[in-house]
Amino acid sequence: MKNFLILSTLVLSAFSSSEVHVLTNDNYGEFVKNEKLTLIEFYAPWCGHCKALAPEYEDAAEKLKEKNVKLAKVDCTVETEVCSSLQIQGYPTLKIFRDGTPSDYKGLRTSSSIVSTMVRQSQPALIELKAEAVEKFSQEDKVVVVGYFKSTDSEEFKTFQSTANKYRDDYQFGYTTEGVSTPKVTLFKQFDDKKVDFSGKLTSSTELVTFIKDQSVPQMDEIGPENYSAYVSRGLPIVYLFYGSADDREKYGGILKPFAKTFKGKLQFAYIDAVKYGGHGKTLNLVDTWPAIAIQDTTKNAKYPFDQSKPITKEALSTFLNDFVSGKIEPSLKSEPVPESNDGPVKVVVGTEFESIVLDKSADVLLELYAPWCGHCKKLAPIWEELGEHLKGSKVVIAKMDGTENDLPAGTSFQVEGFPTIKLFKANDNTIVDYEGDRTLDSFVSFLKKNAVHADSFEDVKAGSQDTDSHDNEDHDEL
Repeated sequence: MKNFLILSTLVLSAFSSSEVHVLTNDNYGEFVKNEKLTLIEFYAPWCGHCKALAPEYEDAAEKLKEKNVKLAKVDCTVETEVCSSLQIQGYPTLKIFRDGTPSDYKGLRTSSSIVSTMVRQSQPALIELKAEAVEKFSQEDKVVVVGYFKSTDSEEFKTFQSTANKYRDDYQFGYTTEGVSTPKVTLFKQFDDKKVDFSGKLTSSTELVTFIKDQSVPQMDEIGPENYSAYVSRGLPIVYLFYGSADDREKYGGILKPFAKTFKGKLQFAYIDAVKYGGHGKTLNLVDTWPAIAIQDTTKNAKYPFDQSKPITKEALSTFLNDFVSGKIEPSLKSEPVPESNDGPVKVVVGTEFESIVLDKSADVLLELYAPWCGHCKKLAPIWEELGEHLKGSKVVIAKMDGTENDLPAGTSFQVEGFPTIKLFKANDNTIVDYEGDRTLDSFVSFLKKNAVHADSFEDVKAGSQDTDSHDNEDHDEL
């Protein structure tokens, strides 16, 4: 019996052992200091995405053990000091630490992606290659950049090296000096044109980075959280095909994809799964009927949905895309109806009246962007009304806009990333000042006294007001 208990304990121990290191407020600093390279997950036990990641993370930790790369995790509901110091705002958050310096993990939340990323991170940012090894190396990742140089003392090589160091998280870089008569840089990829030579100045890091970013995104690819930022970073409007089934993807992708070549350098094209990311379609002012087409210009914060009452045909898309590129299409602006009466202490702003109220240069405007479902917004509501009453008759306007039912005008210099978002638009020039203080009447008035142009048009608060809960934003998962 005794032997059975010992055996059972050993078996249980084997199954419960983990290669993921548990970090606390006490051991976090020492761990990060001692590990040259590590990946740390910041999580909350109640988080569904964290639970889904757990087995993938455990598997990756086991596989990376032989590479001497450690994975660790921090429970942010307990180890608040660590998570606050890193300003962790959502779960799970994965960060790569190299010599104690953190950077965001940009890969997928799968074991294979984590292992691939960390193995790449464990290698030099720029790998020296024998001439005969270039071909094999060029096939090791989806995008591989290879430089051919006469000498590592050249300016061309130094530019390439600095680019590799800066973008090591995103691309694999290698170089060779064997048998090189003319220096060049070639990008190898596992899609579209398999091999593309850089035609810009080899001493221009800006030109080289632009080339790499442009060539590393397929003419038309599936878009999701893992590569959305790559599309945005190119600065080109994104043409989406929202599909609800594999058949729709194939049929309408076949119609849309040829336009990717026609508009190369002007537009970028992507498939998007409407079943998973239909919410993104809603932000682009589409109704949940698929398939659908929409253009998003992230540089101008503008959206252009294709008329969903029309069939998606080659001819209709040609007209739509050409009109967009020619500037003939006005951006879509979602807006609630203008309120019949708007004389209360808090001005109600809708999309179509944003410019006339918020950008009125004769007054300072403190605007709250809220969501009806947001708990913090609900708790702020009575204080916001009280603030409006306090400033009634002054040259400072207290306003609010439902950010779920009204769009910001195209060209707005900011996007709403959480609720409530509070910003001051100063009189005269509409300079924007973000509000990040406590949500009390005293704090709001003090902020306005310090920042408003017309601060002399109202009085200080003589008695404090009740505080609301923590002013952390309530974030929802977004694409």
